[in-house]
Amino acid sequence: MKLKKDAYEKELARLQVELVKLQEWIVHEGLKVVVIFEGRDAAGKGGAIKRITECLNPRTCRVVALPKPTEKESTQWYFQRYVAHLPSAGEMVLFDRSWYNRAGVERVMGFCSDDQYWEFLKSVPEFENQLIRSGIIIIKYWFSVSDDEQEARFQARINDPTKQWKLSDMDLEARSKWVEYSKAKDVMFQYTDTESSPWYVIDSDIKRNARINCISHLLSHIPYEEVAHKKLELPERQENTGYMRPPIDSQTYVPDVASEIAKSMKEKEAKKDGKKDGKKDEVQGENAKIQSETSKRKRPTKKDRKRKKR
Repeated sequence: MKLKKDAYEKELARLQVELVKLQEWIVHEGLKVVVIFEGRDAAGKGGAIKRITECLNPRTCRVVALPKPTEKESTQWYFQRYVAHLPSAGEMVLFDRSWYNRAGVERVMGFCSDDQYWEFLKSVPEFENQLIRSGIIIIKYWFSVSDDEQEARFQARINDPTKQWKLSDMDLEARSKWVEYSKAKDVMFQYTDTESSPWYVIDSDIKRNARINCISHLLSHIPYEEVAHKKLELPERQENTGYMRPPIDSQTYVPDVASEIAKSMKEKEAKKDGKKDGKKDEVQGENAKIQSETSKRKRPTKKDRKRKKR
């Protein structure tokens, strides 16, 4: 059942307060957290990441969304470019796609050899176990979206100039390989859904529900406490002992476009209200005229008065 907008916004606001507490606990305790977001194109990964991070301190919560590897990176140990982005103590890193590219897009689109693919599937459980043994908390989410819902989101992106950048040639080509991606995901889960580093699947056909479910699970997965803060008090502002601010016209200000828009809107509303008032007066005048003519018809004529006398 889809959450209503009011209920969604209320619960999201509550969860975001808890996320701030979680972040403060991570910093306080020196925890190292990695959260991996995987799933098909348009599955809702980016929307969930945005809601998680929008109230957090970007100094200690980072989003990593790497482009395709460079020619130099292609010659490195596969995990090398991801290792560079792992968290230090007191940090949480959100991977918007991760080393699991090799098990998905690289496998389906033929960007890696069979030997590289199978070596990855054998290596990744041990790689993640090494990270866990080093003290890194790993949480892996797979956003699951249906074929019909993905199609609807693709169409929405095509028609929205602010979202067209989300559609790459690779995304469009992947539509023709839906079954291959499904098979690749199943094999990936078979090898990498381990007891020490399991996958958590999120039904993302309903975006609001998916975001709430993801954040709720994330908060429940890392035990945290509220960090006590000393009470903040705003100090008195420094007394001005002769400082003179430079003239405004000596500085280059950004044009106040917002005020111009507000002024234009106000003028349009005034004209609209004036037209409404004029139309209202016109209607009232017509009504008064009709009432006057009606009352005249109802007045008795001389003939009527003579008839009454007879």
